[in-house]
Amino acid sequence: MTYAIVEASGTQIKVQPGYFYDLNRLHVDEEGNYTFDKVLLINNDGEVTVGQPYIEGATVQGTIQRHLRGRKVIVYKMRPKKNYRKKRGHRQELTRVMINSISVNGSVIAEAESTDAEAVTPEVVETVSE
Repeated sequence: MTYAIVEASGTQIKVQPGYFYDLNRLHVDEEGNYTFDKVLLINNDGEVTVGQPYIEGATVQGTIQRHLRGRKVIVYKMRPKKNYRKKRGHRQELTRVMINSISVNGSVIAEAESTDAEAVTPEVVETVSE
């Protein structure tokens, strides 16, 4: 199992090729490519490389799938016996990113498995009516 820990949108997140992740809003167009260059750690089938603080030449390639908003969070403030109540709502702006590959010094060490449309399409079975 190959994975990397990257720093993106002010957070550190563990990513694997072929999976998608919701991050704080990235200012990139949808369906565009995005490169994470702040890679903190790479685990390539048990071989661990740790950066200080980042690994030189390591990148993680991803594709922006869409921008969305997270679930609503209710913030309720109250002080008893003081008639003080505030109710506020908040929805976080998110970006969904599909991770395509992890590479070190230009060579790809892990890549998402591609699914061909022809391989996924079921065969058409002809029926003969009598």
